[in-house]
Amino acid sequence: MAKTVADVMTSHPATVEADQPVSVAASLMRDNDTGAVIVNDNGRMKGIVTDRDITVRVVADDRGPDTPVREACSPSVEAVGPDTSIEQAVQLMRTHAVRRLPVVEDGRAVGVVSLGDLAMERDPDSALADISAAEGNR
Repeated sequence: MAKTVADVMTSHPATVEADQPVSVAASLMRDNDTGAVIVNDNGRMKGIVTDRDITVRVVADDRGPDTPVREACSPSVEAVGPDTSIEQAVQLMRTHAVRRLPVVEDGRAVGVVSLGDLAMERDPDSALADISAAEGNR
């Protein structure tokens, strides 16, 4: 049974620089079959942008695909280290009502752990684990 975030995280997350347009982030989401991309500022994690962020902060405000990612991302993001326990990650997600936690070492994202990753680890027979394991639901 997994004990730390490193045991269940998705390694090598997709990243985008904060000054790039949201269209680049959206393309990365499509190409990597994910709903979130880590936002970097000169290679250091600055935040995270989700498909929902692009919808709510860009499309709904009638802004275009050239909008810089920094204007769409969630800059205040909870993050964990690879040696964070599964229980600590679950508690952080619960406390902050987030579905994903970037996994960071020395200021750089090395992975992402999602609610689905944790559901599959803790209860592989749950409905959430089944949904999370399905193709296209990362």
